Amino acid sequence: MSILYAVLGFVVAQRAVELGIAARNTARLREEGAVEVDALGYPWFVVLHGAWLASLILLLPTDVAPSWPLLAVFAALQLGRLWVIATLGRRWTTRIMVLPGAMLVEGGPYRYLRHPNYAVVAGEIAVVPLAFGAIAIAIVFSAGNLALIARRIAIEDRALALCRQA
Repeated sequence: MSILYAVLGFVVAQRAVELGIAARNTARLREEGAVEVDALGYPWFVVLHGAWLASLILLLPTDVAPSWPLLAVFAALQLGRLWVIATLGRRWTTRIMVLPGAMLVEGGPYRYLRHPNYAVVAGEIAVVPLAFGAIAIAIVFSAGNLALIARRIAIEDRALALCRQA
């Protein structure tokens, strides 16, 4: 098996596990009275991530030599991802869920960044293709992700600000 397929297999498996965790947490949050903000924007993230993975699987040669330093960056990003998920615990989800009356999480990576999960994902979307020499894929999907994330952060920040005022 090529390094490329090992990395992509890891990403696919990781995303599948995360979607399961997110679905359970989302259902639990809804039971507790949380409301989803921007449900119409969520499918665009699914499309972007699916197309990103598909482009890597379909467009990259399997025998391309990886950049080990960039794969090390990818590994470090995984530690960041785990830190975010561990910090949010039962509140971690892939959707914008607002639980009225809940305190904002300010520990873990949130001490240093307002949206650490988005930073991790932005890094992954750029670093994985770059690790295999796919500069165009890194640029195209990073630009798409930036547009979606900028919109999402604005919506999320407004929703969280309303919760703080309540």
